[in-house]
Amino acid sequence: MGEVWQGHDEVLGRQVAVKLLLGDDGDENAAMRFRMEAQTAARLNHPQVVGVYDFGEWEGRFYLVMELVQGPSLAAELSTRGVLRPRRVARLAAQAASGLAAAHRQGVVHRDIKPGNLMVDATSDTLKIGDFGIARFVDETSAALTRAGHIVGTSTYLAPERALGRTAGPESDVYALGCVLYQLLVGEPPFWADSPTSLLYLHVDTPPVPPRQRRPEVPYAFDAYLLRMLAKQPEERPSAQEAADFFAGTAWQDTPQPLPPVVAPAPVPPMPTTAPAVASPQPSAPAVPRALRRETTTTYALPSSTPLWRRRPKVVLGAAAGAAAFVVAALAGSALFGGDGGDAAPPGRHPARNAVPADATERPSR
Repeated sequence: MGEVWQGHDEVLGRQVAVKLLLGDDGDENAAMRFRMEAQTAARLNHPQVVGVYDFGEWEGRFYLVMELVQGPSLAAELSTRGVLRPRRVARLAAQAASGLAAAHRQGVVHRDIKPGNLMVDATSDTLKIGDFGIARFVDETSAALTRAGHIVGTSTYLAPERALGRTAGPESDVYALGCVLYQLLVGEPPFWADSPTSLLYLHVDTPPVPPRQRRPEVPYAFDAYLLRMLAKQPEERPSAQEAADFFAGTAWQDTPQPLPPVVAPAPVPPMPTTAPAVASPQPSAPAVPRALRRETTTTYALPSSTPLWRRRPKVVLGAAAGAAAFVVAALAGSALFGGDGGDAAPPGRHPARNAVPADATERPSR
């Protein structure tokens, strides 16, 4: 829709880029898109977006005065250098996603993210997004700028929802950026076909081959996140700001994260083995024989606030009392059921009834 010239701003004394709309064939749609590009780009002010300085008409042709980026596009860099290192791709991805996030916050969808529209300044190695010629505002309709039955965009980087004729949203730009990053890593886009129609079907139905299968040095985290950007459903993709934060950090590198420091627990003071001195010490009770101890089912309770040394006498005295009761019961039983001690018979029973028959075997003497 236009050609770009390098120019010199005689008023401000700086080098600029001048985009001139081609021809004067009366294509009103092209003129409207060109005017919208000027208005859209001027609405954005971000380091990763090519700045717009002026817009006007000269001899029946529209022109757009923009920031001059002294450097190649990513398309030119791919053609001369081939695939890029993952580290450089991550750096470019963070900058491109940051510029898209700024546009999306202003309600602008680019709709034509591709290597040719991503410029890299040769001096600062800063990426700039240009060519907002087919951009649209999310809250406005672009039906007047698109012919019926036609999709405005580049089919190689077209999101599935756009291939189905749906309205472009911010997620469509994220998908297109994912296709660009894939191409920078592998050397070719995720999908390719001989005809645009076949290519659109691939975007809609075919899952992309993971980049690691074509280039094993791509980190696992980079591979997984890039596949998220190429998800078929728009809601499954990250936002442009999320992608910018991810690639600006170190998560994509698969760098092992340091473990949190281990804090040693505070030492527990030992349980006192001897009772401290008190005003009125209780007398110690005799040890309980093992035979008199009762075995019970083990249960666990929370520790009591009363020290162990204060509770121990009660337990010992209770056991001693039980032992004394056991001895008393044994003596009573001996007195009641003893046979040779000369004790009286139990009430209500006659001694003769307790005698041994004459024919019984004699018991041995004690």
